Amino acid sequence: MSTTHSLDVTVRRQPRAAILDLTGEINAAAEATLNAGYAQAERSYPEVIVLNFARVDYMNSTGIALVVGVLARARKSRRRLVACGLSPHYQEIFAITRLADYMPLFVDEASALTSRVDA
Repeated sequence: MSTTHSLDVTVRRQPRAAILDLTGEINAAAEATLNAGYAQAERSYPEVIVLNFARVDYMNSTGIALVVGVLARARKSRRRLVACGLSPHYQEIFAITRLADYMPLFVDEASALTSRVDA
């Protein structure tokens, strides 16, 4: 019997920003949860949306594709999307896949929130 840790998404608001706290695993089963969290964050029309990966245990290639989908939605609506809290392993994956070229990576939430919104 395998133990799976489904994805939980909590949306928090800050001035000019929405933060998605991601907890658990990002895989095929996470699609609806991730998309619903992003849609909730987007409703407040923030200048920037922060994906906080600090509590993500695992992300597979399908999970990376889901993040690419969220990035595409953000770019289509001309909204800045940034990431924080990625482990060194996932920072490397984001660099290899060139996701980091389109979604700035920050060590922590405070750094992400104090970055220039128009950068």
